Amino acid sequence: MSFELSYKNYEKLQKLFLRYPKKSAATLPALWIVQEQEGCIPMDAFEYLAKELETTPMEVYKTATFYTMFHIAKPVGKYHIQVCKTLSCMLNGRDELIKTVEKTLGIKPNETTKDGKFTLSLVECMGACGGAPMACMNETYYENLTPQTLEKIIKELQ
Repeated sequence: MSFELSYKNYEKLQKLFLRYPKKSAATLPALWIVQEQEGCIPMDAFEYLAKELETTPMEVYKTATFYTMFHIAKPVGKYHIQVCKTLSCMLNGRDELIKTVEKTLGIKPNETTKDGKFTLSLVECMGACGGAPMACMNETYYENLTPQTLEKIIKELQ
């Protein structure tokens, strides 16, 4: 096991444990700490966290892979474009949004631009079905998107 938290983040994790009835209840914030430190969650971090959280590596891994906000083993770009791939968005123009990103940035889903600035991911429902199609850029939701508005957002960030 080669992963380790920095001293500062280790201290942050230890303080976090004081807020929960058992250490394993701090799994989500512990994963955030790792991701903030590394830019993703390296595979060897699961064993490290399991030891700290007093649980198994598989329990930590199952939690991390359930949520789209965690990036396993591979960092995402500075701007993470997440396009909803479920039914409401599909029926309202999701495919056009994906094509817009592919055309504008030259990447396909699960790819990052060569400069590391943008990553495109397709994700499960993010709970904005009434505003479909939608995408999320980092933590900002954009609803009722058109290819033109999405292209404008991307161009402003380039």
